[in-house]
Amino acid sequence: MGVVARMGELVREGSASHRHPSSSDLSDRLDISGASQTEWFKAMGLFDLFKGTGKKDNADRPKANAAARWAERAGDKRAQNYDRQEAISALAEMGTADAVTALLKRFTFHIDPSITDQEEKDGAFAGILRAGKDAVEPTRAWAAKAESLGWAMRVIKEVLSEDEYIDELLLWLGRWDQEYSKFIDPKLQLLVQLGDHKSSKIAPAVEPFLQDVNETARFHAVATTLLQEDASCIPALLRILPDEESLRVKHKLADGVAMRGWVIPEEARADTRKHLPPGFSIDGEGVLKKRENSASPFGIDF
Repeated sequence: MGVVARMGELVREGSASHRHPSSSDLSDRLDISGASQTEWFKAMGLFDLFKGTGKKDNADRPKANAAARWAERAGDKRAQNYDRQEAISALAEMGTADAVTALLKRFTFHIDPSITDQEEKDGAFAGILRAGKDAVEPTRAWAAKAESLGWAMRVIKEVLSEDEYIDELLLWLGRWDQEYSKFIDPKLQLLVQLGDHKSSKIAPAVEPFLQDVNETARFHAVATTLLQEDASCIPALLRILPDEESLRVKHKLADGVAMRGWVIPEEARADTRKHLPPGFSIDGEGVLKKRENSASPFGIDF
């Protein structure tokens, strides 16, 4: 009987007795005299194959994602409330990026009654915050595909500093262009949210949207630019006046500049006068003025 065959026989005996033979056992019990070196190596390879208990393989195998156990139920609108809430609670305790990814799905649907819906979302939000800055990457990925950014922006605002938060919003805004798109709610939300903050980075990032094809986007771009309270933005604002067709946008721009008392550059005054909306003028000092008792054509002042 060859070495390999004898080796297999001894290993099978050990398996039957629940004791695997060691290398020393084999060397004592096998007559390897005359066996070629190649045959011996083959035998040892067979020994290692049969001897393995699977423990090493299990140790090397990546641990299953703990969040995966709960992810489906947490994001399932049709799940029983109790089951979904149990899943949200379990994920909220983890404080990991994987748990954040799973919890974010809870913000994609609404259930009745509204009080239960809000409680579940508040629980998911609290669980996401538990992850701290580990929540940023999964939230960023989720925001890239989300139909609404309300919850995503709340998360980022809580876990980042003011400057970091602004940088993150500008990163998200940078995914958008100024061309037609059927669904632009996230872009509008970003433009509005940036208006609540001041940074030298905001106006340059928002400037392209002053010429967006969507009128509402242009309106909010103008508003956010004005809210930076930076007179250096005047040239960018004035450039859109000649081609702007929306009286609402023009009125917002002119009213904002007039309220701030900004001076129109001398070289731009003549052209600007031609394109101002009704009720506005430029005085001899170049300051844009709103005529007294000049009401907004929309019945409200923007």
